[in-house]
Amino acid sequence: MTVAPRIAVLIPCLNEESTIGKVVSDFRRELPEADIYVFDNGSTDETASVAAASGATVVHERRRGKGNVVQTMFRTVDADMIIMVDGDDTYPAECVHQLLQPILKGWADVVLGSRLSFSVESGFHSLNLFGNLVLRGLLNTFFGVRITDILTGYRAMSSEYFKRIPIFATGFEIEAELTIQALERGYRIIEVPVGLRNRPEGSKSKLRRFQDGFRIAMTIVMLFRDHRPMTFFGAVGIVLIGLGLVPGMVVTVEFLQTGLVLRLPSAVLAVALVLTGVLSLVVGLVLSTVTRRVKEVEYLLGVVMNHLDSGARGKN
Repeated sequence: MTVAPRIAVLIPCLNEESTIGKVVSDFRRELPEADIYVFDNGSTDETASVAAASGATVVHERRRGKGNVVQTMFRTVDADMIIMVDGDDTYPAECVHQLLQPILKGWADVVLGSRLSFSVESGFHSLNLFGNLVLRGLLNTFFGVRITDILTGYRAMSSEYFKRIPIFATGFEIEAELTIQALERGYRIIEVPVGLRNRPEGSKSKLRRFQDGFRIAMTIVMLFRDHRPMTFFGAVGIVLIGLGLVPGMVVTVEFLQTGLVLRLPSAVLAVALVLTGVLSLVVGLVLSTVTRRVKEVEYLLGVVMNHLDSGARGKN
């Protein structure tokens, strides 16, 4: 007898009393057997009571920031797969089956609901769209992938993924971290197109475009540094060495012609840049070796965890 997978819908919320009831009801209609959780991030309105009245299990997370809420979600919920969706009623609940199917069929570990697919209409603010495209380009360039929407708040995840990845982001940069962690740990990612509705009257975005956009960009850069140190520090080293060669060549040519170092500051600058560049290359090499060993340890721990999980399921 095949046991149906346990599915949980996780909805992070902050002051969404005007929309949360509809979101809960829509997902209850689409997934009647799923557990629906609303994670309230210290709302000052009636979000929690409306969610509870709609039939959701309400969990409170007082630490402000979407990343903090997601960390609590992943620690709290026990399910075979989860749907994470924002509580502002901008994502269509009827698309949830498209997100779940690749995981149910064993094709993917993470499914992203792309708002930027050419096949869907999206109610994106023009400035938000521009920022998303810039950040998408940054991630795709650094990590050599072609993901259309790295910041989507509508995604499905298997327990193999959400129970085992380390996440440390505290704010809206959490979506970028979730995407990068999946890429760097070899999890299978699929995108499916989903529409994006305009926010209903009375619902306001919590995103601070410039401040949060900068934080997301820095998160992408730092995770690139952490996961691919040889590429990051190697590129920095090569740039520094190249910059050092410019004044260095001038000083060298003058020395060969006159036998004197006529531009001492240029000589010092050239030596400093070249030495710093070489040091950066060495740092990249050392950290690359350390990163590889850490990934080997993570892989072995994953094998042990799979074995323990299989044993627990066998006893049940």
